Amino acid sequence: MSVAAAAVSEAQAQLDRHVREIVAWHFSPETGCPFWLEWAAKAGWDPRTEVRSFADLLARFPHFQDEWLRDLQPDVWVPAAFRGRPYNIFETGGTTGMPKQRIGWNDYKVDYEEFSGKIRDEHFPRGAAWLMVGPTGPRRLRLAIEHLANFRGSPCYFVDLDPRWVKKVIAARQFDQARAYMDHAVEQGVMLLKHRRIAGLFTTPKLLEALAEKINLYEAGVRGVFCGGTTMAPQYVRYILEEVLEGKIGFYPTYGNTLMGLAASVPLPPEDKFSVTYYAPQPRAVLRVVDPQNPSQLKGYGEWGRVELTTLTQEFFMPRFLERDEAIRREPRAPYAWDGVAEVRPFGALEKTIVEGVY
Repeated sequence: MSVAAAAVSEAQAQLDRHVREIVAWHFSPETGCPFWLEWAAKAGWDPRTEVRSFADLLARFPHFQDEWLRDLQPDVWVPAAFRGRPYNIFETGGTTGMPKQRIGWNDYKVDYEEFSGKIRDEHFPRGAAWLMVGPTGPRRLRLAIEHLANFRGSPCYFVDLDPRWVKKVIAARQFDQARAYMDHAVEQGVMLLKHRRIAGLFTTPKLLEALAEKINLYEAGVRGVFCGGTTMAPQYVRYILEEVLEGKIGFYPTYGNTLMGLAASVPLPPEDKFSVTYYAPQPRAVLRVVDPQNPSQLKGYGEWGRVELTTLTQEFFMPRFLERDEAIRREPRAPYAWDGVAEVRPFGALEKTIVEGVY
């Protein structure tokens, strides 16, 4: 469904207003964090007066470096307005070496409460139990999924896995170990599905497929699947919908991470031919598809490019971060009056071997 030009203009105006508010917050001594206050002092200009729109932000800020989240102590990201409040520490990425870390307080709750309105009660009945089969540990995802379930009046069961270990053994071509570990996680999930009344499931596509090989998900009571974490090419999406879920279970693909939050997918009409498009939770986060060789250049609609993320909350300001993903730029589509990203996959997927493990 196309979006009226007036709605696109209003969304842009809302984003510009939000940019001004967030920049004022992060670059004011009363509320801002040490990192950005020191950055502005060294840069020699005041973003509060010179950044009046998202276009200004793109023009004036450099690309955010992920080394800042790996190498610096988390305290540099604590806004003055949050000083003295204990924070959560969430990790993202990091197959080997020091992972990136983001601190936070309530952002994950806001992100997933907003997402709650995008899933239907017939697929995720309020009060009915959920099951998450996926990475917990230091990742934001575990708290976020539980909060989403609780927000809808539901409890949530968990089966943990460590994707770093799976990626490591696959990279070492120890495929028997990877398969044994995946079987271990799937067995635990099947056990819970058999012995507990569970209606909602969060997992990755590969684990979803493996679970469905062991148990009929619909007969076990599952009515909705919230799925993310790996490449989902159109032919694979069609396989999931028609063969794994047999057209009986609601399917909600998502694209998200600790740095952004959650980009929801739009329903799949026949003309999409199973190509999934995601829309960022703007204005809290903005996704663009840019030229990998010239990241200040936006790609055209229908073209592949690298995903660039800007996060804009009081807890975290991250301008122009180049994700390790690539995608197709898509037009706004109701109810979203801004660009979407489609068929997200690891950056350079066609030129090199990508280890995704259970993701």
